[in-house]
Amino acid sequence: MDKDYVPIEDLKSFAVEFIKKAGEETLEFYGRGAPQVKFDETLITRTELQLNQLFQKTLRARFPEHHCFDGQSPEEAYTHDAKRYVWIFDPLDGMSNFMAGIPIWGMSIALLDNKWPVLGVFYMPATGDLFHAVAGQEAFRGTQAIQVSSQDSISDESVLLTFSRFHQHYQNRFPGKQLNLGCTSAHICYVAMGCAETALIANESYQNLAAVRVILEAAGGHFMRLDGTKFPIAEFLGSQTTDIHLLALPTALFAQVNRFLKTIF
Repeated sequence: MDKDYVPIEDLKSFAVEFIKKAGEETLEFYGRGAPQVKFDETLITRTELQLNQLFQKTLRARFPEHHCFDGQSPEEAYTHDAKRYVWIFDPLDGMSNFMAGIPIWGMSIALLDNKWPVLGVFYMPATGDLFHAVAGQEAFRGTQAIQVSSQDSISDESVLLTFSRFHQHYQNRFPGKQLNLGCTSAHICYVAMGCAETALIANESYQNLAAVRVILEAAGGHFMRLDGTKFPIAEFLGSQTTDIHLLALPTALFAQVNRFLKTIF
């Protein structure tokens, strides 16, 4: 057996243990945004810096040969040693909620094996919700297996999770509930557990989407472009943001959801 081989369950345990520890650290800053400003950059910078440093220190101590994603596509050739692993840590998604003391925010960890996402963890410290999945296996919220909605049609009881300024981009005829909860990763996990039929997302980075993509697909969903094609997330590894809009949903619902959304040019 490869001396650098680590069972995926051990790698998941490392990610879960770290993200819970990081969550405790983050709660020190939660809800402490300066009330006189809309965006407290000092608070966000301090929080993200502290968490990133903690992750890098913890990763070096446990897996010194593994890489930490720096925003650029890894240039190493495919390999079978420990260098094949790249960890992606997103310390804070839902910044406005975090600053204001609204509990829908969180942090994520993804693991790439030769540039392919194999593990995803998303944690919401204020609520205690932990979503996790290994590629090709089941997705979980805590210890409970989750799946995307089994509904075969969209109705006035369906839920569409959207992004800020959604109505500036679309003529919308979606018949159900439309909500923006302020945290993209949470939106996608809520789709993964069947609480919402679909989420429409825009201008997100690979770093934001890597972990929840594993969770979504393990739960039976996919990222889809509005033209009906699946979104090949690995091709955007080195991109700062995706400049296209995506739907997160069960593929069986795509045609129905898409016909309710007309782009405003």
